[in-house]
Amino acid sequence: MKQTWAPWRMQYIKSEKEQGCIFCKAAESADDRQSLVLYRGEFNFVLMNKYPYNNGHLMIAPYRHTADPSALDGETGLELFGLIQLGFEVLKAAFDPQGFNAGLNLGKCAGAGILDHLHFHLVPRWDGDTNFMPVLTETRVISEHILSTYDTLLEHFKKGAQARKGE
Repeated sequence: MKQTWAPWRMQYIKSEKEQGCIFCKAAESADDRQSLVLYRGEFNFVLMNKYPYNNGHLMIAPYRHTADPSALDGETGLELFGLIQLGFEVLKAAFDPQGFNAGLNLGKCAGAGILDHLHFHLVPRWDGDTNFMPVLTETRVISEHILSTYDTLLEHFKKGAQARKGE
């Protein structure tokens, strides 16, 4: 039997889990790189998932701490959807994925890992990106360091945001 080593996971497994809302903490953080925030809008922001399903896994969330999409005002909703569109554009430009998983999980039974702060996921996908590793070893292979991915995406977000302002 072959063994698969993922020693960096032990730090997460043994670590004390953060208290409080990760989205509110990221929104309030002064260090965007450390909190993986790629873009800040007026009402919403874009950040990378610290434990991604695939390279480039983005999350888009409102600054307002709510689990209810109907609690968002029109301006927040419009900007939120605009940032989802920008996220697709950036991921296409940066990584040329062949597809996407995108969505919102509301409530524990719907698969929400964070119940109290709504957020959309954008996950780039490629043919063959799913293999035996998650099934046999509960290990997902991410092919690039998260901060390298952050640097790549940050440049694309800057360009994409400038291009949208020029529209």
